[in-house]
Amino acid sequence: MKLLSAQQFREWDAYTMIHEPITSIELMERAALICTETIAKDFSIDQTIKVFCAKGNNGGDGLAIARLLIGRGYHVAVYILELGKIGSIDFQANLHRLHSCTTSIHFIQSIEAFPIIQDTDLLIDALYGTGLHAVLNDLPKALVEFMNLSGATIFSIDLPSGLFVDQSSIGNTIIKTNTTLCFQAMKLCFLAAENAVYFGKVVVLNIQLHPDYLKTVEADYELLEKAKVKLVVKPRNDFSHKGKFGHALLIAGSIGKMGAAILSGRAAMRSGLGMLTISIPSNTDTEIHSALPEAMVLSREDLIVDFEKFSTIGIGPGLGIDENAAAILHHIIINFKKPMLLDADAITILSKHPDWLSKISPDSILTPHPKEFDRLFGTSANEFERWQKAVQLSEKYQLIILVKGHHTLIAAKGKAWFNTTGNVGLAKAGSGDTLSGIITALLAQQYASAVAAVLGVFLHGLAADIALVNQSTESLLASDTINCIGKAFKDLVAFEN
Repeated sequence: MKLLSAQQFREWDAYTMIHEPITSIELMERAALICTETIAKDFSIDQTIKVFCAKGNNGGDGLAIARLLIGRGYHVAVYILELGKIGSIDFQANLHRLHSCTTSIHFIQSIEAFPIIQDTDLLIDALYGTGLHAVLNDLPKALVEFMNLSGATIFSIDLPSGLFVDQSSIGNTIIKTNTTLCFQAMKLCFLAAENAVYFGKVVVLNIQLHPDYLKTVEADYELLEKAKVKLVVKPRNDFSHKGKFGHALLIAGSIGKMGAAILSGRAAMRSGLGMLTISIPSNTDTEIHSALPEAMVLSREDLIVDFEKFSTIGIGPGLGIDENAAAILHHIIINFKKPMLLDADAITILSKHPDWLSKISPDSILTPHPKEFDRLFGTSANEFERWQKAVQLSEKYQLIILVKGHHTLIAAKGKAWFNTTGNVGLAKAGSGDTLSGIITALLAQQYASAVAAVLGVFLHGLAADIALVNQSTESLLASDTINCIGKAFKDLVAFEN
């Protein structure tokens, strides 16, 4: 699913009106009806509802919702932010309709006009939507702050007022809503951790915007969809042998951090890899053999080998960042000419030697978390800037760059996708090592690098979701995720729209 800009969402409305065809007021009524039905499911008829509107089309939505709720018997009061300007055409039309069914319409011209709010009230935030292009100040800012302090439950229509769709909202005054009733499609702002305190639960409502519009536009970002990810999984020939599924070299682990090598290796073997060699410090091979008998080992001191026999290399989990580790990474970068994966300590080392970036084999995959990303590529003021930088740098260096998070970003040669699987249980040591193993295995099986990254991230999150059948987000371990990789493959392949 394409993640549209604020302007594109407005164009989608216009496209629908032309091609359905439908008038703007009819489209607003349709959206309001779906919102009303959703609200009515959660709140009893004796609930006191206060609807707050500005005079744009988001406010028009609020007026229509108020009228429909009144028609269902709810106790509704409407509060309109009055800043001395006439409302939009559809706002004015809905205001006229509302006057026919209630006298509880109030205009807020000053702080003194703010209503008394009980913590048992339901507040509907219909102040500002996708058309917002400036930070809230003065009376609108004061009203939002007042609503936030009320203690009441808040539902926001399409967006929490004050939140921008496609740029950072750090420093903005924003409604802290409990539930956002988002029209038609997920919006970019809901994927940013920096916004999580504001938008609450996001419920995407299908208001039947014309689907053909999406064929006419390009988007900077997309959401991964299960149906599309399923299509990239390669079927296996029954007569294949282990040599058909790649031989990966995993350079991981150090004294005190052998668990990273084991987790990454186990994840790789669970992800379809034919053969795995793990390069580890001398005298640690017993740990690998006992935990992962399927893997071969290679002493770090014997690492100057013929790399041609390896389909790919994964380097970094638990590697350490001392001079010896840096020398190993440099040796691999200079001598290995196939796509590979760099994670964790390899990225930290790379941040100290940024001139090595241009020497990495094209189509290689880097998997930093945000702090590692900033160490490597420079501090970002916000998530939106970090995402944009990842996309630009993926094109500049011809690399695939992940920015790990709740919705991991995968940037590949100027395109980007956000992941839609996974849960907070992955916020635990070992999860990154597991992801590295999965992606390394897919690279070794000759998946194109961008596909390996997308499929790897999606499977990793899906396995973690499946693991919650027997675990909680608190108890989930990286090992639990690894043990569910097979179920994740099955679930993905069996998926039907």
